[in-house]
Amino acid sequence: MPKNHQEAPVLDALAAYRQRGELGFTPPGHKQARGAAPEVRAVLGDAVFLGDVLASGGLDDRRMKSGVLQRAEVLMADAVHAEHAFFSTCGSSLSVKAAMLSVAAHGQKLLVGRDAHKAVISGLILSGIRPVWVEPQWDTERHLAHPPSPEAYERAFEEHPDAQGALVTSPTPYGVAADLRAIAEVCHRRSRPLVVDEAWGAHLPFHPDLPTWAMDAGADVCVTSIHKMGSGLEQGSVFHLRGDLIDHDTLASRADLLGTTSPSVLLYAGMDGWRRQMVLEGHTLMSRALDLAASVREEIESIDGMHVNDRDDFCGPGSEFDPLPVVIDIANLGISGYLAADWLREHHHMDTHLMDHRRVSAQLTHADDVETTKRLLTGLRDLARQAPSLPRGPEVAVPAPSELRMDQARLPRDAYFHATEDVPVERAAGRVAAEMITPYPPGIPVVLPGERLTEPVLRYLLTGLEAGMNLPDPADPELHTVRVCADD
Repeated sequence: MPKNHQEAPVLDALAAYRQRGELGFTPPGHKQARGAAPEVRAVLGDAVFLGDVLASGGLDDRRMKSGVLQRAEVLMADAVHAEHAFFSTCGSSLSVKAAMLSVAAHGQKLLVGRDAHKAVISGLILSGIRPVWVEPQWDTERHLAHPPSPEAYERAFEEHPDAQGALVTSPTPYGVAADLRAIAEVCHRRSRPLVVDEAWGAHLPFHPDLPTWAMDAGADVCVTSIHKMGSGLEQGSVFHLRGDLIDHDTLASRADLLGTTSPSVLLYAGMDGWRRQMVLEGHTLMSRALDLAASVREEIESIDGMHVNDRDDFCGPGSEFDPLPVVIDIANLGISGYLAADWLREHHHMDTHLMDHRRVSAQLTHADDVETTKRLLTGLRDLARQAPSLPRGPEVAVPAPSELRMDQARLPRDAYFHATEDVPVERAAGRVAAEMITPYPPGIPVVLPGERLTEPVLRYLLTGLEAGMNLPDPADPELHTVRVCADD
């Protein structure tokens, strides 16, 4: 039966709640903004508090008889060609863990691309799943990792036929999408499910000129962050299910196990309204965004010292490319992406997305227009003019791919929960790491718990820190010490 995508069940229920003048003697304690501090209301606005109601016993009755959330999830699934959709208010970091726990259990194997986000590694630590690492496709010239190839997953399954399934990250934060159809075929030939961490791909179902959406490519579960490329609020995530290789009730149970019992209706409403917006206007909005991105890319390419990475730079056979992450190589300016990002924020009040030793990224969405991109171009042109007078930062010692990968001496879970000690970084080589060390953004760990540390990796992190790299997760973010297993 055709679905009515003019409807937005959560938003409609919120409007009705306010029209009825409901009076709650329940959480949240601010009681529709009445108890919030005036200074807080002045900054956040009353609309935030008015939309902050209980999901059960507020937006819906205590037994959820109106099915407000369920109807919103059904509409979401229909919009993106899935069979089921699950809303999460804990971000894709939770959603991908729920998907992993639905595929494999403690001690079982799961094929995982080594370019996975730290949320995936957290899932391995919590679950005790045994990762079988699948190597990304390395661009040794640009020092960049792209999604693993279907052949890499094929080889991994041949070597580990007892693996319960596979997980791939696609698209990457740099805009490169894996050959998902071929990877799904590798999995399904063995009746194994494919989970796609598609956090950067919520917009993909809504335009044919974007990379293939995971559900259309045959994935069994895909996880999307509505707040990244959509119009949802931060932490809004949806994971989608198709087929029978992953049981619906198992996936729902895993999500319930990990999720909060106090979900934010504000986040539900943002996801619900975004789905309606994209079904009704998505093609037009994405067409405009793609045209704008093409124009902006051309303008940046004309700036001396800057090169916009494009399909020819990043994509090999079978892979696809999303042009909305505008990744700018500034190596010829003689400055790092870290310095460039800080300079643009200080001098042009502009926040860029990714940055590394030679790149800075401006993430465009359907919300951008001529005015926002004009400011971007003005800032970049000014950066290019000022670059010769800016301090030359220290060089980052980026290892070759062969040096970047370390031996997995213990399972991530076993190392993380082992007795630990903090050792000076100059004495850490040869020890087994007991923590993640992750340059952020984008949040892909360089060091995992259980890996045996090496000099090239430690030198990379130390020179990166000196150049401006951010390492938020180790016990010592300045890396004077490293947390390792105590008796390794």
